[in-house]
Amino acid sequence: MSHQNIKSPRFQNFYIIGVISAFFIFGSLVECRVPSSSKLNNFDYTAINCRKHSAILTDFGAVGDGKTLNTKAFNSAITKLSQYSNDGGALLIVPPGKWLTGSFNLTSHFTLFLQKDAVILGSQDESEWPQLPVLPSYGRGRDAAGGRFSSLIFGTHLTDVIITGNNGTIDGQGSYWWDKLKKDELNLTRPYLIEIMYSDQIQISNLTLINSPSWNVHPIYSSDIIINGLTILAPVDSPNTDGINPDSCTNVRIEDNYIVSGDDCIAIKSGWDQYGIKFGKPSQKIIIRRLTCISPDSAMIALGSEMSGGIQDVRVEDLTAINTESAVRIKSAVGRGGFVKDIFVKGLNLNTMKYVFWMTGSYGQHPDNGFDPKALPNVTGINYSDIMAKNVTIAGQLEGISNDPYTGICMSNVAIEMSNVEKVEKVPKKKLPWNCTDISGVISNVVPQPCELLPEKEKLECPYPSDKLAIESVNFKTCSYKS
Repeated sequence: MSHQNIKSPRFQNFYIIGVISAFFIFGSLVECRVPSSSKLNNFDYTAINCRKHSAILTDFGAVGDGKTLNTKAFNSAITKLSQYSNDGGALLIVPPGKWLTGSFNLTSHFTLFLQKDAVILGSQDESEWPQLPVLPSYGRGRDAAGGRFSSLIFGTHLTDVIITGNNGTIDGQGSYWWDKLKKDELNLTRPYLIEIMYSDQIQISNLTLINSPSWNVHPIYSSDIIINGLTILAPVDSPNTDGINPDSCTNVRIEDNYIVSGDDCIAIKSGWDQYGIKFGKPSQKIIIRRLTCISPDSAMIALGSEMSGGIQDVRVEDLTAINTESAVRIKSAVGRGGFVKDIFVKGLNLNTMKYVFWMTGSYGQHPDNGFDPKALPNVTGINYSDIMAKNVTIAGQLEGISNDPYTGICMSNVAIEMSNVEKVEKVPKKKLPWNCTDISGVISNVVPQPCELLPEKEKLECPYPSDKLAIESVNFKTCSYKS
């Protein structure tokens, strides 16, 4: 994707914070035991684990001309390196070049490293994308009722897997898939860029991801995950190009990412209606820090809408949104069941937003007609503090569910500067800054004054946990590659 998408007229009036740059630390030697026909300069990188063995993609016949298909080379390399899983693990280096490939699978105790100017290109040949069954917590594909295509980079039942680089690029070439979706020509759900399932000890860092066919990064049924230093870019009108979507995951750390998206920059999920309720695996113990998001038609962070396994203990701090539809949004509906509780948000800097606060109790898509209309979500303990917002159309649109209100909402130290709504398209001239139904909570020092369902309580500070999640204590090691 060219940078024209970011510099288009719809953004020219906005100051856009620069891309988060990755940092690298020097460290220990990696021993090479796989013969290498190629020579690379030495380099250093940070990772949760270093590797004893290494190889270069070109050792396996790969050609980086952007035209030669390299699916077999990736698979051969990873199969070869998997033999070192129990002997210090292995590092596969993708050197500079354009490496066209279909879907390939990772292995345990393995690092995929993209050098600067290395580009992995997703093939637009559907035969290069294996078919997978539907996810058990969803019961069907999201784009089509049948199964789904494997992601470009896929892994399942793994331990200790790292995808990182010196800001190398993964390009999903998603326009092919977006066009098929718009023409209603999909029989299977579009592939994601990176998906890791049933795994633990995952690191995805210091890369640029562009033009994903659908979601960019999707860890699911996994734990102990660090996602940091990513630049994720997609046209703002591209369909469902969510940035980072932890799904039924525990112990997740998402830090220092920059996302321009056609959908939610981050969406936390845990399954869809009766399938998610039955699978019963929540997303919990998640911290999100230092994100910059641009998404004119979606949220900076969405909780749901598929949240039937539950979402709990999410901590959000020090985030920036520019020209984004909403900040931290809760999406649910009758039939979802599950819960969204113990959500803590502080330190948001927002500029040009349709909504600051948005909660929806009628986000009503269902996988099929088998959902239980008596399955009501429990949404409670939602805390916001220290928020500054400028050029806002609607301060709060808070809609719970009749006979199932959203409770325990707390807002403190919030300053919202409203835009001149008379000049905003599709917004009535007398639109109220707050609209509230079926919710309850308290506020303190919030401007403009919220609705009566959120009464003032002086000198209130909404809570934010003082303890640390276990994933916050995980430190990167210092690794080196020597040719």
